[in-house]
This record gives sequence, C-alpha cells and structure tokens, in this order.
Amino acid sequence: MTLPAIVAARRFDAAAHAPFFIDDERVGWIRRSDLDALRRWPFFAIDDAVRLHMESVEARTEALREVVAVLHAEGKIPGWRDEIYAIRNRFDAPPLAFIERAASRFFGTMTYAVHLNGIVKYQDSAPQLWIARRSDTKATDPGMLDNVVAGGIGWGLDLMPTLVKECWEEAGMSAELASTATPGGTFHVLQTLPEGTQAEQIFVFDVSLPPDFTPRNQDGEVGEHRLARIEDVARWIEEGALTVDASLATLDCMLRHRWLDEDACEGIAALYEPPHI
Repeated sequence: MTLPAIVAARRFDAAAHAPFFIDDERVGWIRRSDLDALRRWPFFAIDDAVRLHMESVEARTEALREVVAVLHAEGKIPGWRDEIYAIRNRFDAPPLAFIERAASRFFGTMTYAVHLNGIVKYQDSAPQLWIARRSDTKATDPGMLDNVVAGGIGWGLDLMPTLVKECWEEAGMSAELASTATPGGTFHVLQTLPEGTQAEQIFVFDVSLPPDFTPRNQDGEVGEHRLARIEDVARWIEEGALTVDASLATLDCMLRHRWLDEDACEGIAALYEPPHI
C-alpha cells in the first residue's frame, strides 16, 4: 500500500483546472469553477487558460494586488498572511510578479518551503525525533503533526536565513544551532486543497539536537512539541496524522538514515522530480 502522503502529494486533476500564464510562461493552475470570478477584470484573457499580458513586474503586481484584495473580501482567498511571495517557477529565477502569500493557492503558483527534522541521538539507545503539533488556529492543517520546524520562504530570503528565522520562531532554537543543519532531499508537491492548488518545492534539512534541548515556540503557531520514537513517527505517517509536507520530509530523513526500508515508501522517488503535466 502506498502511504497516504505520497498519494496526496500528486492528487491533482489538471482537467479541472485552467493553466495560468504570465505572458508565455505557465505559472499556475486555477480551478475552472473560479474562472467566472476573474472575468470582471479586463486585463485577464480567459478561454481554456487564464493569461495576464503586461509588460512589467510592477504592472502585473499591481493588477494582482487589486484582484487579490477583492477576492479576499469576498471570502474566496482565506487566511491573509501579510507576506509577499514571488511568482517564479524556479527558486533562483527572476520574479514575474509578486503576490500575497494567501493568494498563491488560489492561483496555484509555485511556492517554496523549508522543513527541518530535529534528531536527538543517544549513546545507549535509538535516536528520536522532535515532532511539533500545529496550532489549532493555523490557516492550513490546524492541529496536525508537523516537523519540529517548517516554514514558507518569503521574497528576499534564501534557504538558510529562512531556516534560521523559522527555527527561532517555531522552536526557540538559536541561530548557532540552526546553522548546523544539513540539507537532505527536495520534494515537489502538486495537490488539490480546499483553498486551491499547492504547487510547492520543499527543501528538507536535518539538525542534530542536544539531548537537553527542548523546543519552545515563540510565535504561537505551534501547539506543542513531543519527542517521539522513530517507530511512532512512522506509524503517525501511515495513519495520516502528519501533514503531507512533514510526512515527506520525515520519510526522506528516515530513508537517508536507513531507519526505514525503501519498500515501505513506494512511489516516493517520483516526488523528487517536478510533476509532468
């Protein structure tokens, strides 16, 4: 049986979505049921696709800002974040426009995130993992289990600065300790969610935490932390108690450390590559 998170990470019906283009580059996916909400703006050309033709990043950004503000007021874009994301299909590509983070799933644009596995190693017993439980007030996946640290990468931040920032906010981890994190795999998620499409590239990191370190949330986004045995975390993944993103990041860690057999992760190899649509 394929694990639920591996199935969910590519649960996407392209036929139910219209591709979203900026000039000649496809940058997202918009549900066909949402197309009528966009027809009031004449700068969108809408047929089998949604196209935004404007000459400058500034003009595109201003047009999208107007659209997002209206759709948010109408309840079509929930969970305002007051954080700017760049619209770009590669992390190192120049932005085609900028958008409020909460709107990225309505438009299905590519987003980027870091996830950290917090590993505690002991001399006389098996290693364990720190697992977070997301706050019940989170806009996405409230109350679900998560990696010890995870966060989206806003415009203007690179991977490690984002990781260091999130480590302090979510776990009270010092910059010195966070900077010892080492990179793991990189996943590509394309899944349909109630708020739209999650098209995301997830950069996985591991950090070795001292046995006397206890995570302490600083920003109210984590309900609790728990130190768990590897077999318990594996069971939570199988049960779907961890978020899809955290499940993938944790499986990547378990496979690299050989805490889990590859046969138990059928289909995961495809998620290291971008979806072919």
